[in-house]
Amino acid sequence: MITRREEQEHSIREFMRGGKKHVEHTKLSSALPENVRIFNVLTLIPGASIGYHIHEEETELFYFLEGNGRVQDDDQFHDVSAGDSMATFSGHGHGVENTGDRNLVILAVIVKD
Repeated sequence: MITRREEQEHSIREFMRGGKKHVEHTKLSSALPENVRIFNVLTLIPGASIGYHIHEEETELFYFLEGNGRVQDDDQFHDVSAGDSMATFSGHGHGVENTGDRNLVILAVIVKD
C-alpha cells in the first residue's frame, strides 16, 4: 500500500503534552497494522517541545531526522541530533525539546504491546 505525499494528513498540535509552542504531525500512512498506533513525522520549530509523559502498554520509537534537541528519558537528560534514535518502553516516560535554531524533525512510531 502506497500513501502519496499529497495524501498524507497534516495537523498542528498546540502545547503538546504540556509542551511549548506547537508540533506539526504528518501521518505517513493512511492504514496501519492493528498494533501500530502512529507512524508520523513530528516537526518541532525552534523552542517547541513535547512535554514529559509516560507510555503505558505501548512503546514509542524516535529517529531524529534533522536538527538538534534535548530529550528527557525517565529522569535523565540527553542532547540528540540527526541520526540518533530513542526507544521509550511501556512504563517509562520521555519528553523532547528543540534546542536548535532550525526545525527538529523526528520519525515517530508507537507500537502497542
